[in-house]
Parts: sequence; structure tokens; C-alpha cells
Amino acid sequence: MAATIVAATTFLPSIADNYQQYRRKLPMAKDEMKLSDTLSEADANKYDSKFLESVIMQNADNNDSAMTLLKECLQMKPDAAEAHYEIAALYQQQNKDSLAAIHLEKAAKLQPENDTYQESLARYFLSVKKYGEAIKVYENLAERQHDRTDILNILLQLYENDKEYKKMIPVINRIEQIEGSSEYITLSKMRVYDLLGDKKAAYRALKNLSDEHPNDVNYKVMRGNWLLQHDKKNEALKLFHEAQKEDPENLYTLSSLADYYMESGDTLNANILTLKMLVSKNTPSKTKISLLQNVIKDNEQYHGGDSTKVLATFDKIIEANPKDADIMQLKAAYMELKKMPADTIDVVLRQALRIAPDAVSARLHIIETLWSKQKWDEIIALCKPGVQYNPEEMVFYYFMGLSHYQKQENDLALDAFRRGVGEINAESNPDFVSDFYAIMGDILHQKGQSQEAFAAYDSCLQWKADNIGCLNNYAYYLSERDENLEKAEQMSYKTIKAEPKNSTYLDTYAWILYMQKRYADAQIYADQAVACDTDSVQSAVILEHTGDIHNMTGDRKGAVEYWQKAIKAGGDKAAISRKINPAATQDKKKKLKK
Repeated sequence: MAATIVAATTFLPSIADNYQQYRRKLPMAKDEMKLSDTLSEADANKYDSKFLESVIMQNADNNDSAMTLLKECLQMKPDAAEAHYEIAALYQQQNKDSLAAIHLEKAAKLQPENDTYQESLARYFLSVKKYGEAIKVYENLAERQHDRTDILNILLQLYENDKEYKKMIPVINRIEQIEGSSEYITLSKMRVYDLLGDKKAAYRALKNLSDEHPNDVNYKVMRGNWLLQHDKKNEALKLFHEAQKEDPENLYTLSSLADYYMESGDTLNANILTLKMLVSKNTPSKTKISLLQNVIKDNEQYHGGDSTKVLATFDKIIEANPKDADIMQLKAAYMELKKMPADTIDVVLRQALRIAPDAVSARLHIIETLWSKQKWDEIIALCKPGVQYNPEEMVFYYFMGLSHYQKQENDLALDAFRRGVGEINAESNPDFVSDFYAIMGDILHQKGQSQEAFAAYDSCLQWKADNIGCLNNYAYYLSERDENLEKAEQMSYKTIKAEPKNSTYLDTYAWILYMQKRYADAQIYADQAVACDTDSVQSAVILEHTGDIHNMTGDRKGAVEYWQKAIKAGGDKAAISRKINPAATQDKKKKLKK
């Protein structure tokens, strides 16, 4: 039954578990099943039968029937503690806590020696923050159950919550008797003595611990830290020096000494010790990162953010620890914070990647720099080992696929995206997954695989229903096939609601209306598309579509003007010319026949 002392920072409601866990499902002990002398043997048998049936009903999850039977039990025997307890549990399941509490308190009062009832009541008191009542119950439990350190731990928290510090020491002593002496128990005593203001007793407890472990310098340093916190700097320094002499590389000693010097205003010696810890191969990488973060913070606050000093510190650490990729990545992060050139940062990150090729953030940072420069081959070269070392990271498939796509290597792009989709799981970013499927749909459509493309678009919209780019392309490709135009119109309308001045989305919506033979409506949106197309060279597709729509509304002159503009913008001259002068096209066909 022994348990470790619970930390003082643990707040009390965290231990107020649902007392339903503690319900007894086994038959009651004989003394608990004893009936009042007023019951006849027949009534006692009837009571037993009803109570047993209520248990069966609860096990069958028929709680309504169980409640009815238990209430009948109480009518026969109002002082039946077991019936009150079971009713309390049923009320608690129904979230009727006030009714549950009435019956729970009744059960505990009727059978004060029943520890199950008492613990359930105590936990209820904790849940409603009646800590004084909880203390009384736990004190009684502790008196009866001498080996239950879990109960003693709860008492410690309750006493501390009520600032009853004097009562805590005897409880800790009892835990020590059960579990034996330990560092944690001694430190707990010391902390309580500090709370009581008894510094002598606190230091005595710590010194006894140190004396018990004469070969462990950490306890000596611990004493020094306590003395430093209590304004006994000279005594503290003496202990630190003794510890340093015994173990010159001990990080706890070096860190405590550095704190001492910093508190004394001796920043030079503090910095020397900090650097010693940073370059030491014995210092864990996480500790170094924490120390470096403090160095950076101190530099920013008190030295004007002089990056040369910080970078010099980084270089010394890396020189002493050439295989520590974490430090290199932290250096790169610092360089980015100081807005240094991306290429310079990437040199450091590439150095980190050579040591730790599975460093996702380092690889991704380099890829992003290359993306801005459109260096597709270099991105692909970085993504390939990325998916080998981190196959679950979809971002590498994404950039690999996009780079192949930019190079018009559609088969390779599609392969990368399909492999990335294979890594999708419940925790995947919906936006990211949606983009995967959207681009796959675009590629499949270009390859002439329309049904596969539409399936990819459907998957995209399942992950993100408002993926505007996908909605536009899906709608437009459906309209090209004169297929499912109502669905296409609904999707396209969402895009112009989201971006009402996007000429591409306006053109798509206008074209779908055109395919639905809603020419007057189509012309309104087509004209808006032209007006919003502010590129130096307007879209030939938008101009041609607008011409087609004006032609169907009877505006032949306007249609011709738009078609001519479309030819100048790079549209298909032959195809558009046939629209402008269909008669000439017919004459040409007749001459060819002759």
C-alpha cells in the first residue's frame, strides 16, 4: 500500500475521483448485512431478496428498476447502510449530486467502520471543496489503516491547504516509518520546516541527509543552495568550492556556482562557468539549449542584442561538440531571429543535416529557401532523403510533388502525392491533406483521367469543404464536360462569395451559367470578370468566353470586339476567327470541296 509523497503543488480536486469507482460489487460482509431486530425473519428474507435483485438489475444496466427496488428496501429498513450507499451511486450516475450526497453521508454515518463508505464520503467532500469535512474523515481512516500512505499523502495536502503545517511533520514521519528514509521524504520535511519558519530544523534535516551520503557532492551543493537562499553566502561558497574540488565537472556544482556569482554581481565568473558547461561533453544537449537561451536573453536585455558575442559562443560550443546537431539548429534559429541572410542560415542547417539527417525542421527550412528561388531539382534532392528518414512527414512528399509538377513531370508528381496520401492519419492537417488531393485532381485531369480527377476533388472537399481553388477547378471541368452543371454552379458560387473580385472565379461562374443557357445572368458575371482582370495582358480565355456570352445575348458587335481582344491576348486565332466570320469559314469549306 505504500506510495510516494504527493508533490505540494498538486491541487486537491485532482484527487477527488468519482466515488463510484469504490462501490462494492461483491456480497456485503455479514455485519453489514445484519438487519434491524424489528424485522421478522420473513421480512428479513424479503429484504435480502429485494437487495440482491437490485444488485442483479445494476449489473444488467437496468438502473431504474434497481432504484425502485432499493427504495423499497429502505421502506422496509430505513437504516440499511448498504441500500443508502447503492442509491447514492445511482444518483451520482444521474448527476444528481445533492441527492447522492444525502444517501452517502447516511451510509457513512450508519457504518462508521466501513472504510469503503468513508473513503467515498471523503472524496465527495474533496469534490465539493469541503476540505475541513474531508480532513475529519481522512484522519479517522488514517487511524484505522496504518499502512495506507495514499491516505497520508492526501492528509498532507489537506493540512497544507489549511496551513496546518505542524500537523504535517507527524504525517511525514509516519510515511517514513512505512517506506523507510529517502531523499524525497527528507526534503519534504525540510520544506515543511521552512513553512513553519524553523530554519534550524530545516537545515538540520538537509545536513543529516548530506551526512548520510558523504560521497555524493550533490547533497553538499544542495546545502549550499539552501544557505545561499537564506543569505549565508560565505558558507554557501565554501560548500560549493568543496564540491567543485571533489568533482570539478559536476554540472550541479557549476550551475550553482554560476548562480552564486550572478547573484553577487560577478558576471565575468558567472559567464566563464556558463561557457564551461556549454562546451563540456558531459552537459546534456537539452541543458545546453536551456543555458544558451538564457545567454541569448541576457544578451538582448543587457548587451544591446550584440549578435557577434552570441555567435562566438555558439562557435565555441560547436567546435567542442561538432556532432551536436541540436546546437547547430539553435544557432540557425538565432540567426533567423537576428534576420541574417537565408543562405547563411542554410549553411548552418546543412551542417546540422549532415549530422542528423532526420532533422525535419532543418531540412524544411532549406527547402523553403530554395522554393522562393524556384530551384526545383535541389528541392527534389532534399525531399528524397526526407521521405526516407521521415516517411510519416507529408510535407516532403508535398514539396517533392510540387517541384516535379513545376517541371511538368506529372507522372513523378502524381507518384509523390500518392505516396504522401498514404501517410494520412486522423491527426493530419486538413488544409494540407486537402491541398494534396486538389493538386492530384489537377494532374489527373491534365492526364485525361477525368473520373479519377473528380474523385480526388471529392476527397479534397471532404477534408476541407471551402478549398476555393479546388471548388473552382472542379466546377469548371464539370462545365467543360456539360456534366452535373447544378453541382458545378453551387461550387463556383462559393468561390465568388469568398473572392468577389477574382477574375478567374467570376469567369468560371459566368461560363457555367452560359452552359445552363442563362445568358443574361452569365453576361453580368463575364463583364465583371473582364473588369477585374487587371493584369497587363488580359486573359485570352476570359475575353473569348465573354465574347461567346455577349454573342448569345444578341450583342454581336460587343462579342466581336471581345473576340478580337482575345486574339491579341494570345488566343487561338483560327478558332476565334471562325466565330467572328462564320460565313467566310463556310465559303472556304465549299471551295475545298470543289
